[in-house]
Amino acid sequence: MNKHASVARPFIPIASTPAIQPASEPRGSSLQTESARAEELRGRVMQQRDFRHDLDLAGDELIDVLALARHVKAFPNLYRKALEGRYISLLFEKPSLRTRLTFELAAKQLGGDAVTVVGPIGDREPLKDVARNLDRWTHGIVARVFWQQTIEDLAYWSKVPVVNALSDMYHPCQALADAQTLQEHLGDLRGRKLCYLGDGNNVSHSLALTVTRLGMDFSIAAPAGYEPNEDVWQTARSLAERHDTKLSFTTRPEEALDGASAVYTDVWASMGLEHEAVQRREDFKNFTVSETLMAKALPGALFLHCLPAHRNEEVTDEVMESPGSVVFDQAENRLHAQKAMLMMLLGEG
Repeated sequence: MNKHASVARPFIPIASTPAIQPASEPRGSSLQTESARAEELRGRVMQQRDFRHDLDLAGDELIDVLALARHVKAFPNLYRKALEGRYISLLFEKPSLRTRLTFELAAKQLGGDAVTVVGPIGDREPLKDVARNLDRWTHGIVARVFWQQTIEDLAYWSKVPVVNALSDMYHPCQALADAQTLQEHLGDLRGRKLCYLGDGNNVSHSLALTVTRLGMDFSIAAPAGYEPNEDVWQTARSLAERHDTKLSFTTRPEEALDGASAVYTDVWASMGLEHEAVQRREDFKNFTVSETLMAKALPGALFLHCLPAHRNEEVTDEVMESPGSVVFDQAENRLHAQKAMLMMLLGEG
């Protein structure tokens, strides 16, 4: 008997647009076509030397990196030597499953490799010394840190590109995977709406700076006192105006959910804020993404979560396991989006 057969799965209609399935590996003349496409995409590079936050990717570069992510997902064998002889340093101040494994695998599957260090950066020796050691040995630095200033300092002192794999202010690699997932399931994002329920944290910041530039409306609902950072929000508002998209904040989940094609949440107490967990559970008690709240969005709305999830806290188990849940597509796409970003940063064009 299938071990999942006894699990009750309540019906939540899936999005009307089916997920885009990765293409099979090309043969014959199609191989030549896709190989040429791969060469074209690999020729696109980032103008900024670092990926400290979402806006280090210009608007056209955001389109390019997502196109490259889709192609490398569909035709991985065409990219197996894209970073041959290239090595990256992975620095982790915070625990990690998806970020660490997908970056390690991305480097290896592109023909390169990665080395990993776990622990505080700049504890045993000054950060500026760490950066200047790593840039002598490897071609890029990927760091998952507590504070955005650590990313900025690494980028200042390093001669090789620095990638923000998560900080207190931004989670740009996650936002790329999220955008890829939304495009796979919804197609063109223009005119669609993403609703985020929860703390106005790093994930919400990166989503606001990314999806609005792809033509998607973005709404956040959070209790008073948990709003996004004001500077980030004003920047996102300017981007939304420029791209003719809508940005909104409310303390009422039902209002934010109205017209949403996708619903996103994150843990209520991020790493480093565990001491606030009890108070946050009380403050967010009406923000649990349940079937009842999902019904306030459009029929067939997708559910997203960057993981790890505290089931039956910020989201019910029923929604996590529903047909509309694409959380593991997001997790998979971390690998492909990061491959694309690494190629645009570290590739030779």
